[in-house]
Amino acid sequence: FIQMLRSAKKRDVLQLLRRTPEEMLPFVVEVAVAAQSVASLTALSDFLDFGKEPTSLLEKFLYAAAFSPRPSGDLLRLVLDKLDGRQLAPEVQETGIVAIGSLVGKLCQQKLCGLQQEVERGMETILRGLRGAEEESEVVIYLLALGNAMLPKTIPTLLDHAEEGSAAVTTAAISALQRFPAWHISGKVKQAMRRIFHEKRKSYEKTCRLAAAEILLENEPLPMDVINILLAANKMETETATFLLLKVQNSLR
Repeated sequence: FIQMLRSAKKRDVLQLLRRTPEEMLPFVVEVAVAAQSVASLTALSDFLDFGKEPTSLLEKFLYAAAFSPRPSGDLLRLVLDKLDGRQLAPEVQETGIVAIGSLVGKLCQQKLCGLQQEVERGMETILRGLRGAEEESEVVIYLLALGNAMLPKTIPTLLDHAEEGSAAVTTAAISALQRFPAWHISGKVKQAMRRIFHEKRKSYEKTCRLAAAEILLENEPLPMDVINILLAANKMETETATFLLLKVQNSLR
């Protein structure tokens, strides 16, 4: 089916989308995304009306885009165009933002970061949304998108939210940092994780402290970090201390 759509003309794909029974439509949309031909994507652009289509169909389209193994710049542009300046259902907006992060990350893995204007537009969309987010839930979604994108230049932004945010925001920011390869976990990142784990600036929830300790232990840990984490574990409840001890043992192995 995918191969067929890759060789089809736009009018044929559009006609197929319009004539497909409602219960089969999510499947056909998914296949059209997977085909990623110019014809299939422009047909999808004409067909999908984000102001009218059922939420479930729009989410299916966005999920298909997010999970595309080798997305194109055209696919990212389509997602950006459909989300740009529209008042959407919250679940569609959230799925769209996370999908943008995923697409940006995969395009950069294909070494297309500097070659695709859509990548810059996608990152600016996420960062602008993060700056303007007022609700905690909104901030978390944008941090999840940054985690999907995994761009080193966003690490300072993630660190700011990790140290200064609420429990949910701190957890999301640290989770995003955990996705980066070891060579991006710099001394500055480790210093921030030490401050969070040892609560140098303020109190943090246990899950946040444990996540910070994981980053320290899983990325070429310094002997002093291991010692300090073990000393801190002595003052924690048994379950938490056991978790940290297992992490230390895994790191040593």
